[in-house]
Amino acid sequence: MGKVTGFMEYERLEEGYKPVPERLKHYKEFVVALDDQQSKVQAARCMDCGTPFCNSGCPVNNIIPDFNDLVYQGDWKNAITVLHSTNNFPEFTGRICPAPCEAACTLNVNDDPVGIKSIEHAIIDRAWAEGWVQPQPPRHKTGKKVAVVGSGPAGMAAAQQLARAGHDVTLFEKNDRVGGLLRYGIPDFKMEKTHIDRRVAQMEAEGVVFRTGVMVGSLPKDSKVTNWAKETITPEQLKKDFDAVLLTGGSEQSRDLPVPGRDLDGIHFAMEFLPQQNKVNAGDKVKSQLRAEGKHVIVIGGGDTGSDCVGTSNRHGAVSVTQFEVMPQPPEEENKPLVWPYWPLKLRTSSSHEEGCTREFAISTKEFKGDKGKVTGLTTVQVDMKDGKLVEIPGTEKEYKADLVLLAMGFVNPVASILDGFGVDKDGRGNAKASTEFTGGYATNVPKVFAAGDMRRGQSLVVWAIREGRQAARSVDEFLMGFSDLPR
Repeated sequence: MGKVTGFMEYERLEEGYKPVPERLKHYKEFVVALDDQQSKVQAARCMDCGTPFCNSGCPVNNIIPDFNDLVYQGDWKNAITVLHSTNNFPEFTGRICPAPCEAACTLNVNDDPVGIKSIEHAIIDRAWAEGWVQPQPPRHKTGKKVAVVGSGPAGMAAAQQLARAGHDVTLFEKNDRVGGLLRYGIPDFKMEKTHIDRRVAQMEAEGVVFRTGVMVGSLPKDSKVTNWAKETITPEQLKKDFDAVLLTGGSEQSRDLPVPGRDLDGIHFAMEFLPQQNKVNAGDKVKSQLRAEGKHVIVIGGGDTGSDCVGTSNRHGAVSVTQFEVMPQPPEEENKPLVWPYWPLKLRTSSSHEEGCTREFAISTKEFKGDKGKVTGLTTVQVDMKDGKLVEIPGTEKEYKADLVLLAMGFVNPVASILDGFGVDKDGRGNAKASTEFTGGYATNVPKVFAAGDMRRGQSLVVWAIREGRQAARSVDEFLMGFSDLPR
């Protein structure tokens, strides 16, 4: 504990944002990170609790009190060593993780929590600037070959861990660049893709082989899932060529809204809209890109993906942006004695909301309206929660103008045809069925085929993907070698 009275002397300091008019002109990151001194002061607020709830609140179990103390002491090099011991990609989590660790911080009981996420952000940015992030190639090769299918955070974490254990790892990605939903789901203004590119270079130096534009299995002909593959490989071939296969694809099957008028032009899934802009930002040309300029945009879905649609639409130059959420508006402040140290339900306003958005809660879409085959508006009704079910409130119907409707209601499961191609059993939600036990965890019913991340647990956070990728890598390593020294 660097400063015993730090939590009493210093207040929480938030990372800042560049002004809205400035940041709306581009797709670059706009967070103003803490400098070294500000990070030191924030780290001084950490109480080094006897029971560090922040540690258990973090899915990858970051050793938070330790790296806080090291930052306070000015020992940044050891701070990144501690951080990397549990988290392969803190530059990802330091930018886009919602920070459940901060919700679990003991200070959060009756004060503002330590700015853990901002400290993590500062540590990894300092490490890259100082050249401390270097490849860690294995000392010995095992001769075992592993295929990892899906290059999102789960796949990248697993591939890196397995390569460092000495296995020959090939990472397959159906799209043209590595990163999965980090690359073609998260907007650049939340996380620039150079962070992925640096890790790809590191992993290549560690021995990972990346094969992009390769579809493993097949997608249904009418699928709306982003697929820029130029070649296909069958699951049977993969199982034949490799000693183990780890499935780490994203939960990409978007939840639909089957109401009258759904087939009108101008109604799209968020994951049709967002990847196109990321591709344009990368310098590629996109035919018939979905654009929001000059349009009244309705975003249906109140989560992070919906917020990303709001920010992107504002950068396009939308006339108006309205976001619908079917659940009632949550309280502005949580009941801390009731929910701490768990993730609280409360109203969250993102940077995209601050850029311009009307938010409507407890609202359900009944019908889409159109003219000459194109959407022109929609009919809604207010809903109320009764006996655990949402019921319509009579007399609350309302018409909204809409030229572009983006469906951002979450993802129901991975693409079923991929799992079916491997013969993997699915759970009740359509995810790959596999346990997380210490021994035999992440193994499916198919010999030598494993599953992790969204593919196994369903739609989730980047930090959960990294955790599952790391743990699955240990299970694969143990399956191949009979033991494993990889951390879990």
